[in-house]
Amino acid sequence: MSNPISTTTLEHQLAAAKRAKHHHHAASELLPGIPDHLSHLCLSLVPPSKLFTVCRSWRRLIYSPSFPPFLSLYALFLPAESNHHHHHLSNTLQFASFDPISAKWQPLPPPPPDWPLRFLSRHPSFISRRIPVQSVAVAGKLVVLAATNDDFLPALSQPLIFDPLSGNWSLGPQLGSPRRWCVAGASRSAVFVASGIGSQYNTDVARSVEKWDIDSHLHQPPRRRRWTWQKMGNLKDGKFSRDAIDAVGWRGKLCMVNVSGDAAKEGIIYDIEKDSWAEMPERMLAGWRGPAAAMDEETIYAVDESKGLLKAYDHVKDAWREVVEDTRLKGAQQLAAAGGRVCVSAADGGSIVVVDVVAPPPARLWVVDGPPGFQVSTLHILPRLSDTGN
Repeated sequence: MSNPISTTTLEHQLAAAKRAKHHHHAASELLPGIPDHLSHLCLSLVPPSKLFTVCRSWRRLIYSPSFPPFLSLYALFLPAESNHHHHHLSNTLQFASFDPISAKWQPLPPPPPDWPLRFLSRHPSFISRRIPVQSVAVAGKLVVLAATNDDFLPALSQPLIFDPLSGNWSLGPQLGSPRRWCVAGASRSAVFVASGIGSQYNTDVARSVEKWDIDSHLHQPPRRRRWTWQKMGNLKDGKFSRDAIDAVGWRGKLCMVNVSGDAAKEGIIYDIEKDSWAEMPERMLAGWRGPAAAMDEETIYAVDESKGLLKAYDHVKDAWREVVEDTRLKGAQQLAAAGGRVCVSAADGGSIVVVDVVAPPPARLWVVDGPPGFQVSTLHILPRLSDTGN
């Protein structure tokens, strides 16, 4: 005779299964009893740093494509000088992002292995001088524009583009004149390169300017889309081909100075709409004594690298105001500004000083240490990486 299951026992088993199913479903919900799309709207109003500490589902949410991206640091790192032997090529360069929420550095996904990435970063002929790799942050993307290969030729014939939100690399359009040690800058969604040296010094290249609108193809019908570099008005001379120079996008203009520090220098301003060049105002140039960047293309910040003084330019008064002076800012190498923060790579390249420039004075500073054994070569602020697995 079989042993029948009692009605009471069966009811208990069904109830237990229902509770387990409900518990599993509730655990997968962002907010119990609320559809996830509404939960997204509610949680997007909460600072990501608070969501990160609560639970795994909320932690995953802040790195998902559907959550408003917070800003992170991005840097190109070179091996520290104590670690190098003779010269370094591209396999020793490292792109990484610092997540301010988890306080961790994470390497960017590498570009495809078949891309021609032979970047020279040091060479005995230049003693300890770094050979620049030039990049810009534009339209929420990291764009690598110029570098030198191991034959002392331009390493890039077209830009390398990294999209933090997709985690993908892509190639931009072919440059009219590939170059190195040039002027590199961005304004709104447009990228600019100017001056520099091609395979050898050439006056035409040293005076030339090229513009590429990274979003131009999005606003055109598919059959008419053109993603190309546009030749712009020339510089009056080739004096800006002596070194790698950052062109700072500011109020519809590009501002550039050809020498850093206290040495005698020249400054020029390019009006993007008029495609014309003008001398930089004398007082503006006088205060430009180190790396500079613009916050939202509205306010220029610069570090006086000899004094360790961070300043902001007031275009109405044509004067620089002091923000903060700190010994950790002396010898500043790179500067990036966004989201109310100015980030400065320290003299040794091993750390980054972050300054909160929107908080009431006195200014608040803190330090982000770079990965051990590496030095910052370039520094940017961009949206955080998506789907980091946190």
